[in-house]
Amino acid sequence: MTPTGEQGPALRADAARNRARVLRVAREQLAAGDDSLQLNAIARLAGVGVGTVYRHFPTRHALWEALSAERFQELVDEARAAADDEDALAGLHHLLRFTLMRMLDDSGFAAVLESAGDAEAQTSALKAELDRAVAQLLDRARRAGAIRRDVEADDVRRLLCGIEHAVRSGDSDPAHTEVYLDVLLEGLRPPR
Repeated sequence: MTPTGEQGPALRADAARNRARVLRVAREQLAAGDDSLQLNAIARLAGVGVGTVYRHFPTRHALWEALSAERFQELVDEARAAADDEDALAGLHHLLRFTLMRMLDDSGFAAVLESAGDAEAQTSALKAELDRAVAQLLDRARRAGAIRRDVEADDVRRLLCGIEHAVRSGDSDPAHTEVYLDVLLEGLRPPR
């Protein structure tokens, strides 16, 4: 596995510039409200050949992963901070809310977090780091008797993905977001 922050073997200078140009154009498209990320259009706007874009990002999902790397690192950092929180349950609540808000704010990031397979080694490494931090947090919360014994890091991620989908499929009312999150938090508590 490639260490975090790398995308494999070092790129030639021109290839690195092309990759950076494609990412810049894709970010500009997103900032302009276009989240279609059509690889052919991005190639044209970046002034590179379509083959160049597909060499770096063979699929739209691979491009989403590269665009989400910074946001994913923020999530990993939040998970580590939550795992170090003196109050494990408070740390868990904060992390769940932080994650859900980021997913609702960025559908591409949500798709990367939900995906079972990764195109980029960096994404796999970040998911592994996230799982380790969340597992540590859940272990502490279990030892404190604050959550169920049968909940694992992957379960929490899947449940959050379900809430994100439920909010998006409705009217995106912030009140519903809080209700769904409260239901999840209550469901994580140990049976009485």
